This record gives sequence, structure tokens and C-alpha cells, in this order.
Amino acid sequence: MKKALQLIGIAAVIGLLYFGFTTYPKLDLISGFSAKSIASGHFIDHRSKQMIEQGDNDIDLIDLAQNTIDDSGLFATASVKGLKERKAIYREGLGATLINDDFDTSKPYLVPKRDRSKVNLVYPYGDAEQKDTVFSNIDYDQLNQTVANAFDQKGQKNKRTRSVIVIYKDKIIAEQYDTGFTKNSKILGWSMTKSVTATLFGILEKQGKYNIYQAAPIPEWAKDERKKITTNDLLHMNSGLEWNEDYGAISDVTSMLFQAEDMTRSQLEKPLAFQPNTHWNYSSGTTNLLSGILRKQFKTHQEYLDFWYSALIDKIGMHSMLVETDMMGNYVGSSYGWATTRDWAKFGLLYLHQGNWGGEQLFKPNWAKYVATPTNTSNGQYGGQFWLNASGRFPDAPKDLYFASGFQGQMVAIFPSHDLVIVRMGLKEDPEFDFNGLLGGIVRSVKK
Repeated sequence: MKKALQLIGIAAVIGLLYFGFTTYPKLDLISGFSAKSIASGHFIDHRSKQMIEQGDNDIDLIDLAQNTIDDSGLFATASVKGLKERKAIYREGLGATLINDDFDTSKPYLVPKRDRSKVNLVYPYGDAEQKDTVFSNIDYDQLNQTVANAFDQKGQKNKRTRSVIVIYKDKIIAEQYDTGFTKNSKILGWSMTKSVTATLFGILEKQGKYNIYQAAPIPEWAKDERKKITTNDLLHMNSGLEWNEDYGAISDVTSMLFQAEDMTRSQLEKPLAFQPNTHWNYSSGTTNLLSGILRKQFKTHQEYLDFWYSALIDKIGMHSMLVETDMMGNYVGSSYGWATTRDWAKFGLLYLHQGNWGGEQLFKPNWAKYVATPTNTSNGQYGGQFWLNASGRFPDAPKDLYFASGFQGQMVAIFPSHDLVIVRMGLKEDPEFDFNGLLGGIVRSVKK
């Protein structure tokens, strides 16, 4: 008996040591992720705590967190057994922001001015429902079966698709939602927000206000080798700046998203690991640095906040969209864009039409070509803040496919050769979710 108790004691000590060396250092990130996710999902999309915990937060380690929501105070908290509590506050117009203990919640803040005027047109140029259109070149049985196959059957949790919409020649030809989600549900796009951020540079370029091929306007780089970095390098993720995008560890990206006050500076302060334009390295820090550059193009913070909506988001009727900010009021252009599935599809249609929206040219047609052209260091998989199929990643889809892509399998896929946009939102990505089957099956159902 005594020996058995000793063995139990030793096992307990080993367990505590393992926890101390592996999990405890991550508790701040676990609590931070959970609090932010709970606050955003609840206050932006009105989901219950249980729904978020069983959905967005159903991730190894994140599911260790205990969460609370204060509806009157507009905040959520999370901790692991009372350890490392984190808090995320919700502010109308800015979304949920993960804050630190020093953050002054009583301080006045600016919010973007938005024009959500409804246009009396059918979707996508307005929000009126489309009339049913039947195309003779579409195999609707194959199309509908392919879309249905993207969803779990009752009791399954393998595919975890929340929504799929397919748009052909501006017409919705298929649309399906999982239980608990509708066409009005706002869903986090994660890194699809990067593609939105990049688009703003295309708009500024069209307006004659920005040259992406000049050195990035970062004063801190003026006296060292980083002065060679151009905005073009940043857009292509080949700046050469040091960065670790590992979400499973305490890394540059997790420290930025769940600890940094000013996310625009997280990579700005990094040294060169490679010469610019010689090495591709996917980096959320780069996109937030780009958000900081955008902010510097305006005389006031208010103008910066307004521009994202007036020049792009509300301009194309993505009125459901909300891009969240960090503690310093910077848009988290790498990760925190929310919108309905139909509004995400509008973004894809803008690119399908090469920047033309209802007769107004928001960016030059060449900008769509620019973002869809492989950077010379990415082996054909990446362009200008968009992912590409040039290397045949999805063998059953055309190689001219390019797409905005986000964590857990968010996708806005643009098929220029097929006049097609596909959006899939969910909680599983490659290889667990068969994107090749979804994209290829839909393309085969639409005969050219």
C-alpha cells in the first residue's frame, strides 16, 4: 500500500512537472484566444457561450479554458482553473479587443463612420433576393450533391462546414448552411482578412496615392538593410524579415495576436533573416505591418478607420462586415474580419470582375492580375496576399484559381476562366476537409 501511494505521488509530481514545462507557459495564450473568441462570437454574431465552446473553441488546449460573458459590461473573460485570466471587451464598430491590465476602458475611442444605405437591386449589387435562374450548362444534381457532401451528416464532426455558396455569372446557383447558421450569420474569415487589407493598396494605387514598388515608408528602417524592403515585398510575403508563424507554440504570431498592444509593430521591429525578395515566409505580422502603413497614409485616425469601409467594404455592400482593432486602434488586417457568407462572396465577385463594381472601377484590372501572379519565391503557391492554384495544389480545379484563405478552412475561391466564385466557411481545413473534391466537383458541374 505504501509503495502504491509512493508511485501515485511520483506520477502526480511527474504530471505537474509536465504541465509546468509544457502547458503552463501557454496559459496566457489559451486564455487570450478563448476570451477573444467568446467575446467576438457572442457580441458580433450573437452566439451562445455553449455554441462557441463547442465550435470555434473546440481546439486542443483552448478547450481547457473556463469562460464567462458579461452582457451588461460587454466583455468576456477566460482562464484555466483560475490561472492567467484574460479579458476581451466589445465596442460597437470596433468589435472585440483582447486587453491587458493597463488598458483604460473608460477612455473615449473613435469608431468608423459607415454608410449602410440599402440599394434597391438584387444580390450581389443589392440585398434583394434573386429570381431563380436555370442555366442549361449546369448539372444541378452533381452541383447540389457536391455541396451537400461538404457538410457533416447528423452526429458527425469530420468536415465541420458551416456554409457554402456558389455564384455563377453573378447568380447564386447553390447555397447551404449548417445547423445554427443562416445567410445572416457573421463568420470570422481569419486570414482571408489579409486579402481585404491588400485590396486597399490596390485602391490607393488606382487613386494615384501610393506606389507599392517604392521603399516601405518605415522610418525605423531608414538606416539599416531593411530600407530596401518595398511594399511589393511585403504584399508578397518575401520581405526577408524574421518571423515565426507557428500557432501551436509561443511564437511571434501567437504573441502578436494574444499579447501585443500594437500589432502593427510586431514584425516592424524584427531584423532581416534574408535579403528582401529572396525568401518567402508567410507572416501575419507582415499584414499587420501593412495595416500600420495604411494608417500613416491618412492625416487622422478617423480617416484611416473610415477608409476601409468607404473605399471598399461598404462600397461593395459588404454591410455585415466588421474588421476588429487592436488596443491601439489599428485594424487587425491579418486575421479579424467578420462577414456573412454572402458578403464574403461579394468580395470574391469584386475580383472576378477585376475591380469593377456596378460600373465603378475600384482598382485597376491589372491589380487582380497582380495579386494572382505567383511571387518568385513561393513555388507558385502565393501571390499578393492571395493563395494560388498555379502549382496544382488542387488538381481537379483550374490553375487560374486564386483564393483568400483563412484558418480552419475559410475560403473565397475565384475562378476567372469559369465566371465562378465559391465560398466555404467552416472549422476544418486541408487535409481533413477535401477542398479538391469540393472545388473540382463544382467546376465539373458547370460546363463551359
